[in-house]
Amino acid sequence: MNPLICPRCGEYTDHPRVDTSGAAGAVLCCARCGHREPFRRLPLFCVTGPSGTGKSTVARRLLDRLAADYVVLEQDLLWTGGLRDSGTEHPLFRSTWLRTAAMIQQNGRPVVLCGTVVPPEFEDLPERALFSRISYLALMCEPDALAARLRARPAWRQWDEPRIAEMLDYTRWIQETAHEMDPPVTLLDTTDESAEATAERVARWVLGASAEDSGANGGVAGNAAGRR
Repeated sequence: MNPLICPRCGEYTDHPRVDTSGAAGAVLCCARCGHREPFRRLPLFCVTGPSGTGKSTVARRLLDRLAADYVVLEQDLLWTGGLRDSGTEHPLFRSTWLRTAAMIQQNGRPVVLCGTVVPPEFEDLPERALFSRISYLALMCEPDALAARLRARPAWRQWDEPRIAEMLDYTRWIQETAHEMDPPVTLLDTTDESAEATAERVARWVLGASAEDSGANGGVAGNAAGRR
């Protein structure tokens, strides 16, 4: 199950090797013993965006819409100080999620991961090779509305004014650079939209992105889209 451990020799690697040149599909390769094993290399769908834009609320509603064909997960579930990682981009936290999603997708269903992340935080990691592609949809919100949402959060979440200002700066950065990222990030404004309406639009985005992968990776992602 663990794509980082060879089932033949037991060797562990931080840099998985995936061969996609064969007609039969992706193959996971061991650099030590040469063992080759079929591997479901599916797309990963990231529902991202600044804090307060509705990711957690939407994630709950995506279950009714996508659970038959996808595994919906919330990224903050594993947050423990970035898994004790002090780096500004939290590479240990990011790589742990990619490894987790790669293991889950071996069950035949792609993962929809809800939580703040941008392409540079995933695309340069060794575990990126375990996915056919990663698609990013950022939920966004107008600054005044976003600030109001963050101020209304419970006190234990510690959204003071300096932290809110930082999040507004981050929101502005995403807005200005989303189209320049690799791959580009699709933006979805949630300011005046209900959670139900947003969830419906996010579900349609996932299904549409899956349809683009139809026929790849043994047809797993494409079949999921086709059954809806």
